[in-house]
Amino acid sequence: MKLLDNTGKELMTVSKIEADERNYLVVRGKIFGAMPMTAKLSPEEARAALKLLNARTIWFLLTIWFRSAKPPKKKGTK
Repeated sequence: MKLLDNTGKELMTVSKIEADERNYLVVRGKIFGAMPMTAKLSPEEARAALKLLNARTIWFLLTIWFRSAKPPKKKGTK
């Protein structure tokens, strides 16, 4: 899985998402294709993240599997 910036450039390649023995969600990958990174999300932080979601974003997350990506917008066009 690749995470991109708003211009379509790769920020991070996620190679693995797993749970560890302490109930953390562990995300492993490389930043900018070179630097290895491991991020951990605690249950408390996951609950805090859910509070940031509004109805529109929840609907988007539920329907993302059926969507296709649109190409990035060019500067100067609407």
